[in-house]
Amino acid sequence: MFSKGQIIFAILFIIVFAIVIGYTYRKDLKLHKKFYAGSLWILIAFIAFIALISAIKFFFK
Repeated sequence: MFSKGQIIFAILFIIVFAIVIGYTYRKDLKLHKKFYAGSLWILIAFIAFIALISAIKFFFK
């Protein structure tokens, strides 16, 4: 399906991409803490809302 070269390229791309994303995240960590403080609660509320919708769908099926 994929050639050996394509597989090697994909693996190297994923590794390099993850390193670059990690580096830029660490570089901007101060800004993240300043501007995105409290965003964890929004994530928790979103996950809880999706879980609630799934539970309602499961129980009223």
